[in-house]
Amino acid sequence: MTAFPMSITMSFTAFNLHPVLLASIKAQSYVDPTPVQRQAIPEILLGHDLLVGAQTGTGKTAAFAIPLVHKLLMQSEEAHQGKVIKGLILTPTRELALQVQHNIHALLQGTELKHAIAYGGASIGEQVRSFKAGVDILVATPGRLLDHLRHKAVSLKHVEYLVFDEADRMLDMGFKDEIVDLLKRLPKQRQTLLFSATLNDSIFSFSKNLLNEPKVIEVAKANTKVAKIEERVYCVDEERKLSLLCHLLSKERWQQVLVFSRTKQGADNLACQMQKSGIEALAFHGDLSQSVRESVLKDFSQAKVQVLVATDVAARGLDIEDLNYVVNYELPHVSEDYIHRIGRTGRAGKDGIAVTLFAIEDTAKLMSLETLLDRRLPQQWYPGFEPDLTKEVTLGRKHTKAGQKQQARRKALGAKAKR
Repeated sequence: MTAFPMSITMSFTAFNLHPVLLASIKAQSYVDPTPVQRQAIPEILLGHDLLVGAQTGTGKTAAFAIPLVHKLLMQSEEAHQGKVIKGLILTPTRELALQVQHNIHALLQGTELKHAIAYGGASIGEQVRSFKAGVDILVATPGRLLDHLRHKAVSLKHVEYLVFDEADRMLDMGFKDEIVDLLKRLPKQRQTLLFSATLNDSIFSFSKNLLNEPKVIEVAKANTKVAKIEERVYCVDEERKLSLLCHLLSKERWQQVLVFSRTKQGADNLACQMQKSGIEALAFHGDLSQSVRESVLKDFSQAKVQVLVATDVAARGLDIEDLNYVVNYELPHVSEDYIHRIGRTGRAGKDGIAVTLFAIEDTAKLMSLETLLDRRLPQQWYPGFEPDLTKEVTLGRKHTKAGQKQQARRKALGAKAKR
């Protein structure tokens, strides 16, 4: 496991990067390399395969994009005359692909290198035309890239650098078969970089057939509390969640709030209910067309809409500046998603607040989350929205051990409140 002392102070000039690239880095107001950049960039420049555990917001995109651009710039002009794809970056979602492309575009300023993007929900024809203009770096989602390959619109036989961004999410979304298909079309001689929010058994198993004697870097663990974020868990009856959320938005005067729902239908229903309560809210999920999603995201980013109600998959990779509030209307199905959810706020050293509306029926999910985090999430009651402790908690038609545990937890909560 590679690691640099976190107290090291260095600038990007220490990496001996191409001068044009350094100018682009400076223009983007990068100051000092983040921990993941300090550790990953030197290894990538040395040509090593990499397995990196780094969460969103750690600077991971620049950690692979900067050395990739440098390596292409250092190649001879003859090597770029054909404008074939040398660098391929795979992402699980369209939103993440667009953000990575934005970063690549900024780093390529002042160079002759070209980039393109391929993702579902957008015009295939426009993407094909961009390929014909010549591409050095392609950012793509697996499904759309395979579509182009099957129609022979693009070739990967010259790829020298392959990057998997958010590999854990790719596996969660069921892209394993697509990735296996893509690997058959790639040169075996290449440098491969795999970035994942968490390094678990499935990622290590997945990486075995991808990486050649990789260096392993882990900057942020799944059970690491996100810095600068105040976590609040409000215990409230399920039927009063909406009222409490609307109260928080109006009474606390929260602006630009990202609310998470477990399902697409739930996101639609919640956004609709909030609109009926006079709150500007829009849903954001995978069933919306790409143009609608981009329009919704633009309105939210420009503060034209107060609340964005999103699903976990749709919101993965979102990077919204000055987002101060995240609300878990429901706990996620997968506990690890809690880290990704609250990581949308508290970015770039700024403070953030993450609120979870917890109904006692979700005790099992909360206990699972606390096990992952290896810490308790203290519950509190919001004045005027205290839970009804006289309710019986049942699962199905009869009491179960889980239900009995939930009742015991209710009594414990009530005892704490009386002290």
